[in-house]
Amino acid sequence: MTHGKIFRKLGFWTVGAIYFLILVGGIVRATGSGMGCPDWPKCFGSWVPPTDISQLPSNYKEIYGEKLKGEIEFNAVKTWIEYINRLVGVAIGFLVFGTFVSAFVSFRKQDKTIVLLSLLATILVAFEGWLGSKVVSSELHPVMITLHMILSVIIVFILLYAVARSYNYVIEIEDVADKSSLSFLVSAAIFLTIGQVLLGTQVREVVDEVAKSMGEALRTEWVANLGGKFQMHAFFSIVIVIINLFIYYRIRKSVKSKGLLSTFANWLVVVIGIELISGIFLAYLGFPRLMQPIHLTLGTLAIGVQFVIFLFLNKERVFRSIASK
Repeated sequence: MTHGKIFRKLGFWTVGAIYFLILVGGIVRATGSGMGCPDWPKCFGSWVPPTDISQLPSNYKEIYGEKLKGEIEFNAVKTWIEYINRLVGVAIGFLVFGTFVSAFVSFRKQDKTIVLLSLLATILVAFEGWLGSKVVSSELHPVMITLHMILSVIIVFILLYAVARSYNYVIEIEDVADKSSLSFLVSAAIFLTIGQVLLGTQVREVVDEVAKSMGEALRTEWVANLGGKFQMHAFFSIVIVIINLFIYYRIRKSVKSKGLLSTFANWLVVVIGIELISGIFLAYLGFPRLMQPIHLTLGTLAIGVQFVIFLFLNKERVFRSIASK
């Protein structure tokens, strides 16, 4: 197996692992486990979190009561959900660093841009870890949570660009007629989907407020009390479905032979379709807890697929240094 092939495989799995981390982070939020570990980087002052209240000091309520947001009683499940989230984050940090090492070995002479992109991703992952500590110290401030998620998407973009660039060496990407208008359409879809995900985080905050005021017993009635942000989110979901279906239609109509571009167009329709279904489940089934992180992860995954399609449509420009070699 050549080093370039190792980099492509490792980069692919690293991107997948980051999406898994986004899913795990969503589970932390959906289960209210964000302060399951009230300190950072340790958890209740220990590198291995407690599994029983007997392992905590007798005055732990005085020590951590304020940070636990009123949930004074120790909850082992929430503690370990948050701790597993941190462990997954550390593992991904090593994966990203391994991707950089592989890029350096494979492309330091052939394409330094791939090496620099992988290095930037490594630096940003370290910064993401620091930002995670600020999320805890801010006691889950919504702005910090959103910034934490946005940085994850940026890291995914950087790694996707590096991996897509490396694939351009070994696979011929299909040509598409009228690429400029299609590229503009994909760009619009990316910005709309990013806006939709950010709007979704605000809807989530509204859901939390409605849940506190109405209680679990009236869960199926929450949707009727979410107001304008939820209605706007629902409207734009229809717009995003339409624009992505049109992108799929344009690509399928324009390419003569099937390749990477066609494959990602297929995946785009699948991801957007499942995302729409998960949104319907949330609205009509009383916001099931586990469906919330799945909905968020699918939204960020759709952005990644759109970004790769954009790169392939603009291969002559974004991979210019390759073409000149």
